[in-house]
Amino acid sequence: MLTVADADQLLATHGLTLSTETVPFAEARGRVLAETILADRDFPPFDRVAMDGIAIQFTALADGQTTYPVLAVQRAGEPIQPLSDPRGCIEVMTGAVLPSGADAVIRYEDLSITDGIATLTIPADMVRGQNIHRQGTDRRTFDVLLPAGTVLRPVELAVVASVGQTSVSVLKRPRVAVVSTGDELVDTHQTPLPHQIRQSNAYLLQAALRDLSIDASVHHFPDDIATITAGLSSLLATNDVLVMTGGVSAGKADFVPEVLGGLGIQRLFHKIEQRPGKPLWFGRSADAQRVVFALPGNPVSTTLCFYRYVRPYLQTAMGMSPEPPLFAQLASPVTFKPQLTYFTPARLEATPDGQLLANPLPGSGSGDFTNLTAADAFLELPANPHEFPAGTLVAAWPIG
Repeated sequence: MLTVADADQLLATHGLTLSTETVPFAEARGRVLAETILADRDFPPFDRVAMDGIAIQFTALADGQTTYPVLAVQRAGEPIQPLSDPRGCIEVMTGAVLPSGADAVIRYEDLSITDGIATLTIPADMVRGQNIHRQGTDRRTFDVLLPAGTVLRPVELAVVASVGQTSVSVLKRPRVAVVSTGDELVDTHQTPLPHQIRQSNAYLLQAALRDLSIDASVHHFPDDIATITAGLSSLLATNDVLVMTGGVSAGKADFVPEVLGGLGIQRLFHKIEQRPGKPLWFGRSADAQRVVFALPGNPVSTTLCFYRYVRPYLQTAMGMSPEPPLFAQLASPVTFKPQLTYFTPARLEATPDGQLLANPLPGSGSGDFTNLTAADAFLELPANPHEFPAGTLVAAWPIG
């Protein structure tokens, strides 16, 4: 049986490699860039007016001139105009090209304009070049604006648009199927018999995957080896990742490990020294093109294993940097005696003095998924020591 650290190492060693695709840039939000975006011109591409006001030649100001006839108006988007008289000025708008011959911009707040004459109230700190965003001061032509591996947020998409690139090469998202097993489960629209329950784990996993912009299909198979074998064989042919829930423990109807082995999926680990979620199973195909996570069927175990192991693995596969855990101080003591890593649901709370507190939530075990509605993280407590007093700094893995 592996430790949590051993499981992390195996998952890192057996990553999934995804190919690339080209998509319209407007549809690339949240995707990972698979190419380098270069500047197609200087940023800004001209000497840019940074404040509404007047453009002057600074020598006139240095000579003590305080009134300037307004010779013209330079608006954003208009071709450059010359400052034909060094003793005059041109009204300029933010974003406009700086008129040729001008080398300073004075804000409207520092002047008044009456009958075509601008009169200054001159602060002592006015300097040549003020309120001008010089050409190329941000980036030069052919500078790297976005390296490959960048996650495309709205601000990065604005950069892509600014260089006139209408499509981008990005890493593909994995094709994922969510699979539940078990005769005890019926679908949400069905009325369960007294010995049955409605399935919920599969829809939890589907929603959690959607948070990664992965649209996963949902499937369910009864506890029958032939049916599970046929179903998984078909799904492995059309998906990169299977995320399963149920059928991986030691019960007489837990057929999933046997079926996966028969389908050529190599087991890389089965069972981790932790509670909950001990029976977690992970494997991949011989060609390393398919991976399978088989999660324990108890809802709390399913939730923990997804956010602690599956989500970071998929983020890495998609070229993202997985979010590390937060670190919080226990608001109340926790005692756990077995020699296992212990995960417990918690509610995180930021205090006015900047501390992050973790409030452990007592529940009724790994089947009590309603307890998770009050939680926003799982706390990870190491196997030793057994006593964790209030104030202990612990890792917290956010959920949802």
